[in-house]
Amino acid sequence: MVNEQNQNLNQIVDAIGRDGYIVAQEYLPKASKGDIRLFLLNGKPIEIDGKVAAIHRTQAGGDIRSNIHQGGSVSQAKITRKIFDIVDAVSHKLVKDGMFLVGLDIVGDKVMEVNVFSPGGMGHACRLNDANYFEEVIKAIEQELD
Repeated sequence: MVNEQNQNLNQIVDAIGRDGYIVAQEYLPKASKGDIRLFLLNGKPIEIDGKVAAIHRTQAGGDIRSNIHQGGSVSQAKITRKIFDIVDAVSHKLVKDGMFLVGLDIVGDKVMEVNVFSPGGMGHACRLNDANYFEEVIKAIEQELD
């Protein structure tokens, strides 16, 4: 985490900005309890028999990221009304921008990230919820092509 106490802040900015771009995001303290990766298909949560395609990701000790490939663990996500409200707030823009399949990373009441190119973790959601969400994605793609 970078803050005003970092004595080498200028060197950090120089190193990460050497290619001309820097992506920075606010640190969300609630992220210490993990995040929810929720999968949207054409702006709507993927759902089978009331089971929403989502996972709760928790970071490995000592890491601020909840990424599974960085050692994070997964468990069933508790989907609340607040999460559905977040989806309602962003889904229209995602559909308008042509975002067909995305993974929303949600921490508390904020969307931390919209994963467009690599919305991984759906296999974990299938296993945890005993549902084949991939079949729903394939059906939707076939409908789009028709």
